[in-house]
Amino acid sequence: MTTNELDPLIHVPTRLRIVADAGGTARRRHAVLHPAAGHARLTPGNLIIQLRKLEEAGYLSSEKTGNGSAQKTTVALTSNGRKALDAYTQALRGLLNGL
Repeated sequence: MTTNELDPLIHVPTRLRIVADAGGTARRRHAVLHPAAGHARLTPGNLIIQLRKLEEAGYLSSEKTGNGSAQKTTVALTSNGRKALDAYTQALRGLLNGL
């Protein structure tokens, strides 16, 4: 197994954190991001860019509510996003296990 099998879109640490937060467990269906709180140590502008890349790839859907400091962004993995995260996780485990 090589790192070439790791999805480069998810492999970027900031996007990996967003995807993991949105669907890291089978029970969790979404994550609420608070840009003003510095989610994943990102500026609000960088967070928007990372979310847009994941949405354009069909991995996430998002919904914004509120205004100003009360604004919240709720993100959820799409079925393609869940498949991509599962494949990434499996590839990473294989890499770590030397398979």
